[in-house]
Amino acid sequence: MSSFTEIINQDKAVLVDFFAEWCGPCKTMSPILKEVKDTLGNKVSIIKIDVDKNQSLAAKYQVRGVPTLILYKSGKQVWRQSGAVQKAALITVINNANN
Repeated sequence: MSSFTEIINQDKAVLVDFFAEWCGPCKTMSPILKEVKDTLGNKVSIIKIDVDKNQSLAAKYQVRGVPTLILYKSGKQVWRQSGAVQKAALITVINNANN
């Protein structure tokens, strides 16, 4: 398995979803993220990080609430938001990052 750093250093946009199994809004985001991936295909990688299983990673990136979505491009954080995000808004953010 690739390290987190290797994953976020890709040339394409990488959306990281910090989530928890017990989190209601996180469950809401799951089908939205699938639709975003289906729409954008290879333009984006989407990875899910369970904050309960990866507490040190969550702490390193100062994730205090879930869901927290962070978009990386070439290893740099270009966007971040806590809470559920609509599909159209996510697609816009990812497309802007890829330009």
